[in-house]
Amino acid sequence: MKIVKRDGRIVEYNPEKIRIAIKKANNDVEEYDQVNDLEIVKIIKSIEKMKKKRLLVEDIQDIIEKKLVELNKYELSKAYMLYRYERELIRKANTIDESILTLIKNSQKEKDKSAFIVASQRDLIAGEVSKDLTKRLLLPEEISKSHEKGILYFHDEEYFVQPMFASNYVNISDMLENGVVLNQIQIDEPKSFNDACTFLTQIIARIASSQYDSQTINIKYISKYLKMSHDKIKKISEKSIQKSIQKSFVDEQLKEELYTGIKLLEYQINTLITVNGKSPDVTFFLELDEFDPYIDYTKLIIEEILKQRIKGFKNESNEYLNFCYPKLIYTLNDNNYLEGKKYNYLTNLAIECFKKCQTPSFLSVKKMKELFDSNVFAPIGPLFLPLYKDQNKLYKIEGRFNQGSVSINLAQIALESKKDENVFFFLLENRLELCYEALICRYHALLGTLSDVSPIEFQYGAVARLEKKEPIDKLLKNGYSTLALGYVGLYEATKYMIETNLENNIENFSLKVLKTLKNACNKWKKETGIEFILYKTKDEKIRSYFLNIDKNLYGSIKEITDKDSYCLYNNKIDAINQLKMEQAFQSVLKDRISYIKLSDEKIEDLIPYIYENLLYVEFTNPIKNDILD
Repeated sequence: MKIVKRDGRIVEYNPEKIRIAIKKANNDVEEYDQVNDLEIVKIIKSIEKMKKKRLLVEDIQDIIEKKLVELNKYELSKAYMLYRYERELIRKANTIDESILTLIKNSQKEKDKSAFIVASQRDLIAGEVSKDLTKRLLLPEEISKSHEKGILYFHDEEYFVQPMFASNYVNISDMLENGVVLNQIQIDEPKSFNDACTFLTQIIARIASSQYDSQTINIKYISKYLKMSHDKIKKISEKSIQKSIQKSFVDEQLKEELYTGIKLLEYQINTLITVNGKSPDVTFFLELDEFDPYIDYTKLIIEEILKQRIKGFKNESNEYLNFCYPKLIYTLNDNNYLEGKKYNYLTNLAIECFKKCQTPSFLSVKKMKELFDSNVFAPIGPLFLPLYKDQNKLYKIEGRFNQGSVSINLAQIALESKKDENVFFFLLENRLELCYEALICRYHALLGTLSDVSPIEFQYGAVARLEKKEPIDKLLKNGYSTLALGYVGLYEATKYMIETNLENNIENFSLKVLKTLKNACNKWKKETGIEFILYKTKDEKIRSYFLNIDKNLYGSIKEITDKDSYCLYNNKIDAINQLKMEQAFQSVLKDRISYIKLSDEKIEDLIPYIYENLLYVEFTNPIKNDILD
């Protein structure tokens, strides 16, 4: 039997701890109110006869109190309750000593190499303190317990004590053109490409230290500064270089500045240490916008980013390694998705980059314009922000953010329902209400926050340009920012609930679940004025967390999965059929991110299908690579 502690840890059942607790309560009452050793054994046996695979500590304590009352040991029952209360007070005084000492002693080194680094330890210790305060004091008890039981996952525990949001789409054009203030120093608009790249790395570092998840940047906004460098070099050449070699001189000098600027960006991002001792989680959106006045320079920047990513960085052994950041998203449009198209050479380069580095991901401009009223923009992390119109009734893309996320465990609902579909959807509705309560806690935690807590974001353009000491409240409603409901275990839940003819029925049941989740988000939005969005939870840690709890709760769960974590995709079918299934899901979730596993398929053969049918696809590749992280 497994016992679930109050902090979520799962330990082996130990009857000796029950014996010790009752005997301590015995010492506080008169002899005639005490229980003898035989009676204690009977109480222990009554717990063991339940043959539960998993029990909460609180459940065991409730059983003991009930058994003492049945023995007419009322005073002893009160004493035991008092002992239990005193222990609870001790726990609430401090529950994190062990976890912090573990970090300091580096005993997590096998799990997380960053725990060795002093700067990382400082942030990790702060995270442990936040988790402790969040569970004990800040979240409603029902939400904390739901997290511990694997009903839902509250993403923001490590940062909930601070007024931080999760992720954003950086308004980099505003910041570059209008300048920012860093450490009380005004930084004006750059005058060259190298200056723009330096400025961009400073912005990325500061934002990464002010939020706890990903940031997305559209790289086309630095192409303006490559043209500035071009014009500057050309002006110099006209004064000092022979006319016959001026063009070659300008091209060569611009190529050198482009190379050094992108290399600076890549080196800075991958050598910065910010959250948890890791590089900033930043994504570059590689967009070829036909209306971009600087498209000729944008294509040069995209080409250079892909080439440097393919080459990689040297490690201390002088070997070239691939690296994780920045993540790349490549846009497929009418000018590049097929052989013979004007910019298809960039698509071929993107495919070569993917084969070596498992990046970029691919976004269809055609599908995005169909689904988002002719707008084109990247996701932030695993989710797309919905369209939002500003006061001038113009769509605002950059500068928006996600407040926080909660994920629901669909696989556990299936197991709990015992394959009864009515029970499944009854439980789903109930647990969605818990998810709503958890998400609304994130909103209330940010409500009343002043712009001064993060000037780079709220005062200098990353998400807004508010006045000093101005509350951020107006950014939390009406679609400017979002609260995100993630889901885990859709494939497993469907597989478990639909026992026969799975491939023909999986879409029907899965779509019904997705519609229920989507309807809940729409309902919450209508009731609160807050934008709730739905997405598939990609995080391996969360999917493994749910699976491990369910294993302890239900024992063997081979009927629902034989994997180490709940699946990100249906790995029983090939890539093209996965893509077709994702197309069906997109009918419900137009902003759905599709995760596809490649096996023998060639990615270049799938590109035309993606362009025509799917919004956004992230592929996983069986090729093993050395990755810097």
